[in-house]
Amino acid sequence: MIIAEWIVFAASWLLAAAWRRPVRQRLGIKRELTYRAILIVGGLVSLIPSHGYEGPLRLCHVDAIQAWLCVLLIAAGFLFSWWARVHLGDLWSGQITTKDGHTLIDTGPYALVRHPIYTGILMAVYATAAVKGTIPGLIGLILITAGLWIKATLEERWLSTELQDEAYRRYRRRVPMLVPFMPVGWGR
Repeated sequence: MIIAEWIVFAASWLLAAAWRRPVRQRLGIKRELTYRAILIVGGLVSLIPSHGYEGPLRLCHVDAIQAWLCVLLIAAGFLFSWWARVHLGDLWSGQITTKDGHTLIDTGPYALVRHPIYTGILMAVYATAAVKGTIPGLIGLILITAGLWIKATLEERWLSTELQDEAYRRYRRRVPMLVPFMPVGWGR
């Protein structure tokens, strides 16, 4: 079930990638290389199957109820990401960019966290790692968290420079970056 959730999310996300506004300016692949490499390695490590791991590689076992709870958490994370993607509309991009007519979106899921797409994906990654209960699952989780945090930080620096908008600065002071209800100054 978990594999199916990830496949459906990835396929639907790729199909929706065409729904975007023209790019006015982009950060550039050289400056994005670090977080992209970390995310790729984290994703590949997360793909290591958890079947048959015992001994020092196994951190924990989950029972059927815990596994189904994780299935629900993964679905909730993906739904949160999709809510954010739809709410963002054609301003979405897989790269760090500014678009023609770029505006601050601070409603819907963006009123809860500044990067709700990443928050939803992280929720799914954490639930998947919990079900796996292995060292590779934990390493993948750490790498993906680091990669998305680096990307979010780069995006915020980029948007602060590009938008030159006091409303964006107020938004950053008011809304937490990745964890809803977290004090805003934490993890900046």
